[in-house]
Amino acid sequence: MIAVSRKSTPELAATGARFVAADLTDPDAPDQVLDAALAEDRRLDVLVNNAGGGSPADDAELVDPIGGSARTWTTILALNLGAAVEMTRAALPALSHARGSVVNISSTAARNPHAIPLSYAASKAALNAFTRGLAEKFPDTGVRVNAVTPGGTRTAMMTAPDGYLGRLSTVLGVGHDTLLAAMPEQSGIVTGALVDPSEIARAVLLLAAPSMSSAVGSNWVVDGGTLKAA
Repeated sequence: MIAVSRKSTPELAATGARFVAADLTDPDAPDQVLDAALAEDRRLDVLVNNAGGGSPADDAELVDPIGGSARTWTTILALNLGAAVEMTRAALPALSHARGSVVNISSTAARNPHAIPLSYAASKAALNAFTRGLAEKFPDTGVRVNAVTPGGTRTAMMTAPDGYLGRLSTVLGVGHDTLLAAMPEQSGIVTGALVDPSEIARAVLLLAAPSMSSAVGSNWVVDGGTLKAA
């Protein structure tokens, strides 16, 4: 297993995966990452496009109704959509050989964008369209393309003082702990708790498994009941 990020974290190190440092918005990075993966194992079974996030750099843009400056839009689209597109492009030959699987990590913001920077929500909506469209392109190769849509998840984006929620609390003049505690109710999470990252990982594992051969173009929601539409 290869884990790719701009920098390692204790959580990544604990997985035992081989770490590759890369910025996937760099045009050369996808091919470099693929080379590193195939040097480890010539068979590539699964690609999980989990690079994402990208809150506006300027705190004031967190509440900008248009979702930030032109530079912010370019940056966020490159991270949440462009990285998945180019990583998939680089990996497709190896995935086709193995009849493998692609799982893209989306967000409930794609379908419920009212309380999130619009640039982020739009980038995830585009990722959903990419997932669904691409899933129909490779029936002969056996490559399956699907997505998992997390709701509010207990990650550093929510819990770290310098994460998205911490920065937003400063802009709003509300304590970070107060805002974090209110998130489940404000997000419509019926379980009363943010999603644990391990739940997202289990959904990815199941969706990527060869035993799920009929899951093609699916988008599995793991959000504690946030999305209300059937």
